[in-house]
Amino acid sequence: MTKPLVLAGVVLAVGAATFAALQFQPTPVQPVSTPETASTSAMVAVKQPAAHSDLAQLGKRAFEATCAACHGENAAGQDGVAPPLVHKIYEPGHHSDMAFFMAVDNGVRAHHWSFGNMPPVAGLTKGDVKAIVAYVRELQRENGIF
Repeated sequence: MTKPLVLAGVVLAVGAATFAALQFQPTPVQPVSTPETASTSAMVAVKQPAAHSDLAQLGKRAFEATCAACHGENAAGQDGVAPPLVHKIYEPGHHSDMAFFMAVDNGVRAHHWSFGNMPPVAGLTKGDVKAIVAYVRELQRENGIF
């Protein structure tokens, strides 16, 4: 009776280890489409706040220089390219500010949208990302996303 239990435990352990190893295989982070190969119509209408904070004004410039090519003007997304960041999915309670920092540093595996993976973004400092987050959060608040 002991040998079957030991054998079952070994089989279970090997199965669990195999499952865990398969779950953690790295997946290349590459976008499925680019602005050059997809339709680029905005996915959502974005209302602008009357004014942005100083930090968000810096973030808007950084966003336009590095993020808008995929995420669209005013973070409205681009159909077939990248999602809108002015969307309930990206509210602070679901995607914290740290998620933006991690996305820039590491890229993001596709999980909410079918655009493919987001690659890491080179050339942005932590200060740049902090300003971009301030800009996106101000747009979100103006559009009822808290």
